Amino acid sequence: MLRIRLGRLGKKKHVTYRIIVSEKAKDTHGDFLEQVGTYDPHTSPATAILNAERISYWLSKGAQPSGVVHNLLVDKGIIKAEKISVANIKKSKEEPTVAEAPKPAVVKPEEKKETPPVEPKPEEKTAPEILPEKTEPKTEEKAS
Repeated sequence: MLRIRLGRLGKKKHVTYRIIVSEKAKDTHGDFLEQVGTYDPHTSPATAILNAERISYWLSKGAQPSGVVHNLLVDKGIIKAEKISVANIKKSKEEPTVAEAPKPAVVKPEEKKETPPVEPKPEEKTAPEILPEKTEPKTEEKAS
């Protein structure tokens, strides 16, 4: 599967990107099929130079843009779609151990609502509580 994505270039803490078309499984620093643009996020506003004709060609061949490239193409008007949410959330591969188990959620006490006391209806009488009678333990008489 072909992807249109960013390939990192530049110095440490001053990165620029080239927009490349490559196989999804390949490294962005390695071989790619074609460079179709550049992107510099450090300028104000960020500068993106795109070859719209070649990007349209690769999209017609089935290439899928990455999330960031998709949003760049929407900004430049090359594709007509809505921007997508791109978040770089790293999921932890380690499961929490017993010592690091998550704390139980704090349960907020429910607010007490003032309700009028319920009075028993006149026809409903509550029976008094009946306690069982105390019985003495039976002792067996031994015949001698």
